Amino acid sequence: MKVLYTTKATATGGRDGKAQSDDGLLSVNLAAPKELGGQGGATNPEQLFAAGYSACFIGAIKFVGNRDKIAVPKDVSVTAKVAIGARDDGEGFGLSVDFTVSLPGLDKAVAEDLVARAHKVCPYSHATKGNIPVTTTIA
Repeated sequence: MKVLYTTKATATGGRDGKAQSDDGLLSVNLAAPKELGGQGGATNPEQLFAAGYSACFIGAIKFVGNRDKIAVPKDVSVTAKVAIGARDDGEGFGLSVDFTVSLPGLDKAVAEDLVARAHKVCPYSHATKGNIPVTTTIA
């Protein structure tokens, strides 16, 4: 892999701690959600993953649109619903992601094809492929 960018973040205290990037631009308090027995009141790793994957996936949509001469609407949005739960095999916990993709004004068939091709270039999709279920719905 030809590295184009590298970043670093450090977490302390686990789900009830803090996470910060090496440049200080990201600095968040963490708290386990109430649904997982925590206090809530701060962000959690699943929210951070949902935000990162959504943003990255929009980048992939724009990359494919530009490459393939498809006009991606300026108000494109991706909502990632990230779920965490006990794995069926009893080996800890797993994640799933359900995307809702809004591409206003784009024909549904074109949007579906664009999203499918975006999955082939998105680095988060590469990282999750075969590891967690990811579904997409065109809004």
